[in-house]
Amino acid sequence: MKFMKLGSKPDSFQSEGDNIRYVPSDLATDVIVIIGDVRFYLHKFPLLSKSARLQKLIATTSSSNEDNEIHEEDEIEIAEFPGGPASFEICAKFCYGMTVTLNAYNVVAARCAAEFLEMHETVEKGNLVYKIKVFLNSSIFQTWKDSIIVLQTTRALSTYDEELKLTGRCLDSIASKASIDTSKVEWSYTYSKKKNLDNGLRKPQAVPRDWWVEDLCDLHISLYKRVISTIEARGRVSSDVIGEALHAYANKRVPGFSKSSSSVQITDVSKYKALVGSIIELIPDEKQSVSSSFLTRLLRASIFLGCYEETGLMNRVGERLDEASLGDVMLYDVDLMQSLVEVFLKCHHSEEDDIKAKASVAKLVDGYLAEKSRDSDSLTLQKFLSLAEMVSSFPRQSHDGVYRAIDMFLKLHPEISKSEKKRLCRLMDCRKLSAEACAHAVQNERLPMRVVVQVLFFEQVRANSNGSSSTGDSTPEITPASRSTNTEDDRESWDTEDIKALRGELASQRLTKNQQQENSKGKLVKGGGLGVSRVFSKLWSSKERGGEMMSSSGTSSPGSVNDDSKSSSSTSKKH
Repeated sequence: MKFMKLGSKPDSFQSEGDNIRYVPSDLATDVIVIIGDVRFYLHKFPLLSKSARLQKLIATTSSSNEDNEIHEEDEIEIAEFPGGPASFEICAKFCYGMTVTLNAYNVVAARCAAEFLEMHETVEKGNLVYKIKVFLNSSIFQTWKDSIIVLQTTRALSTYDEELKLTGRCLDSIASKASIDTSKVEWSYTYSKKKNLDNGLRKPQAVPRDWWVEDLCDLHISLYKRVISTIEARGRVSSDVIGEALHAYANKRVPGFSKSSSSVQITDVSKYKALVGSIIELIPDEKQSVSSSFLTRLLRASIFLGCYEETGLMNRVGERLDEASLGDVMLYDVDLMQSLVEVFLKCHHSEEDDIKAKASVAKLVDGYLAEKSRDSDSLTLQKFLSLAEMVSSFPRQSHDGVYRAIDMFLKLHPEISKSEKKRLCRLMDCRKLSAEACAHAVQNERLPMRVVVQVLFFEQVRANSNGSSSTGDSTPEITPASRSTNTEDDRESWDTEDIKALRGELASQRLTKNQQQENSKGKLVKGGGLGVSRVFSKLWSSKERGGEMMSSSGTSSPGSVNDDSKSSSSTSKKH
């Protein structure tokens, strides 16, 4: 930090309590200057030699006291003095020639006080106003961090400062340095982001483009807005760097923006609502200037402050919902999440190039539902279905996420009926489950039995297909005699022993396949697949014997849990 020392005499100001300041001298004090609640007992001569305003005030006071023979000291009271007693004391010490130190923290107050007291060159050469101007121009405004400190101090002195245009000078100084080519940055700055390491040694780092953003985070929002606007007006800083600056500021200043700040006690809600509104106003028009994570966290903060409906963030977040992470949206309630998906659908309703975006939103919603299912109070069956069905047509490479969400809901809501379980399971396409998800599903007693059978069927088909491709043999497709039932008694209609046998055959087949691949490198035992086929035949035949065969009643895809048989001819396909 830059500083400047003025005067050469020792500082002999002394205090008596908290409200009296005086200069010990053989000469009696002849003027009392009252600033706020502090009384200064001083001498007229040193003050009058440098302050035109004190000359006028003392002259006026003396003339009014001419008839008072017992008056020994003139008393001057200044109700509003820039910087208060501290800045007046700096000016008084300068008048006495005592040592006084100016720095970034007190220079603005001293400058305003000197201007108020009219300590100009016309009164005495080398007066205080002149010396402070030199200090500001040669040192303060040439220094990055000192310029920021000085700008902060101007807020408390805005009434006097604006006339002197010190705020504008600070803004220009800061904006010019933030806009400079990074290769020319030679001053120190705060930058807490992780540096790259190589073999434990720190690599030489080029100055990052956003080197300046953290140093501005301590500014009040009123000053921060002016700084960012001034930087943008210069046109040399890209919009994404402005976005980084806003992210850093929000992270430090906005309650609820980060998880750690969500527990902060808010005493002035209106203040923070205005803060969020100001940050939103500063977001550049370019879409990619701020990340989706920034927007979702800002929306979360506005929810925390109770002002999200006023901010207009819903459309911004919903439009870019495909870029959001699960952690970003977990604090949103189900109704808000549904509203965000609705906004996304309006923005991405038919474009072919939105396939990837829709797949990302589907994955996000699947994860959201799985996590929200842990809260049995906030996520009802109807809300689960409503949100899941909004993205049911979205492309997915796998339905593992859908299965996980359904399974988690069933686990935390054991009270739901069989028909309700069926409604949930219709969201899932068993053909798109991974081998790991299938292995879990076939052992999952929370699923309706019909779903378990379908999973087993497609797992067996996949296993036979893999075996056929490895051995060169073709295995006939196994098609169930019937895949539809409209009764509520699915679980009771299947032979439990057959289900257990089927699970065992599949497990045996996988084990045999793995062993053969290790020992014979590709030679597979074909008996496992055939055994499973026999169990399937027995399973469907027993269903026929029970009189539960139903004609086709739907057109759903073969993998959906509400699939019906395509035609009666399929019933004749058996091993």
